[in-house]
Order: sequence, then C-alpha cells, then structure tokens
Amino acid sequence: MASKGNDQTSVDQFIARISTEYDTLSKQLKVIAKYVEQHRDHVGLEGIQQLATHCQVQPSAVVRFAKHFGFSGFSEMQAIFREGLTRQLAPNRNYRTRIRDIIESGSGSLSSVEIAREFLAGSQAGMHELEANLDEAAFKKAVDMLRETDCIWIAASRRSFPVAVYLDYAFQHTDKRVCLMSGLGSMHQGQMRSVREGDVIVAISFAPYAEETLAAVDLAVERGARLIAITDSRMSPLAKLARATLLVQDNSTFGFRALTSTMGLAQSLFIALAYALELPYRPTSPKTAT
Repeated sequence: MASKGNDQTSVDQFIARISTEYDTLSKQLKVIAKYVEQHRDHVGLEGIQQLATHCQVQPSAVVRFAKHFGFSGFSEMQAIFREGLTRQLAPNRNYRTRIRDIIESGSGSLSSVEIAREFLAGSQAGMHELEANLDEAAFKKAVDMLRETDCIWIAASRRSFPVAVYLDYAFQHTDKRVCLMSGLGSMHQGQMRSVREGDVIVAISFAPYAEETLAAVDLAVERGARLIAITDSRMSPLAKLARATLLVQDNSTFGFRALTSTMGLAQSLFIALAYALELPYRPTSPKTAT
C-alpha cells in the first residue's frame, strides 16, 4: 500500500483493503485486522507493544501485518491513522483513559451516581464515534432498500434482540409487511421459509455473532432476500453477505456493553426511511399512548 496520505480517506481505503484480503490472512493477522478496524483511534495513538498486547500477539506479528499491506513497518502504517483522527476521537480516548484510571484505583469506592455518570459518559463517547464514522453511502443504500421493498424482515438474538424489537415497532408505522424473527419455539429458521425474493432483511449481530441470527440470514439470502447488516466489523459474517453494512461500536463500561449507539443507529434508520416515504405525522392520542 505504502500510502503517505494522512487523511480519513486513506484510513478508509486501508480498512477496505483489509476487509477484501481478510479471508487470506493467518489466524494472528485476522485478530490484528479486526482490532485495527474496530479501534482505529488506538492504532493512531498507541505504540506497537500496546497494540500487540490488546491483540494477544507478539510485536513481530504486528510488523508482519504492516508489511503484508505494503508498509515498511508499524510506524509507517500508524502514520495514516494519526492526522485528524487523533483530534476527532480524542474525547473518546479521554473517556477510556479515565475509566481505566478509576478501575485501577479501586472502583469499589465509586458511588451509584458516579457509576451512572461514567456509564453515560461511555455511551456519549460511543455516539460521537458513530456520528464521526457513519458510512454515508451505506446508510443511504440501506434506506433505499427499505423504501423499495414491500416486506421487511428483522433478525437478532440475545443482546441485540431489543434493537430488533424496536425496529419491528418502528417499521409497523409504514404500510410495509414487517416480520420479526422471534425464534418462538426455536423456530428461527422455520420463520425464514416465508421469505420471498425481493424482501429485505435487517440483521443485527456483534462478535462473537449469534448462531441463530447467522443461520436465519443464510437461509433468507438463499431465498432471495437482500441483507442490511448492523454489525461491528466489515470482516463479520453478516458483512460478507450484506448489500449494505452499517458499522457501530458500543462502548463497554465496567464490563457491561451498552446498546446506546446501536439503538441510535436503528432509530436514525427508521427516521430516514419515514422521511423518504413522506409518512404523515400522526400525534399519539392519550388513549393509545405507550
């Protein structure tokens, strides 16, 4: 690659190339690839030893990764992440540094209010990161797919399921047929037998990726559905099948992962669709308020 450009475009091009070559990488290099994509701010700010520690590999593996993509070494690869990105994501890094300092100093001394504030600060940092890194082309593609289809399927499991339930509720405000993969009676795949060519399925899943969601998506795509993936990596199993991939990273605070950014992305998707469909505003009456 050996690109000297230090702007966001260079970073995006590098991440896109990593995604393209991901399946050909060794196991260790795949771990580094996913870390580089999901923690690009860290790559621009931390040293090679820190990156290697996060990936649980030797620094030499990081050097091999950089050279695989045409850089002379880690320093040249790191340079493309630094300019602009350091300033852009500094608030997020400051939050993470503060959290680490608090935990190392003994988090047991924190009050309930302090814990709440730190968790909310983490959620805010995640929202800022989502806003800064939102893929405009992919988001527009997703909205267009939803606008053009007659039937929307929604698939998610476990931690992601609340997001799917919200989308089911929101999409019911359109005139489209909306089907939530509930998995009732372990019928995840059975529900997918009603999928028809031209349908759109929105699937939400994050590492380590729910097997139920992946199996349902595979079947839906085989039956001709087009996939919108809400996930955490271009290298995720969902992204490989998707027509549009929306990436989101929710921060983890005290070991608990928030849903704030993912829910914000889901709500944004519906609002953009409602605007595209020119849905009329219907105020909720007191009798139907929820």
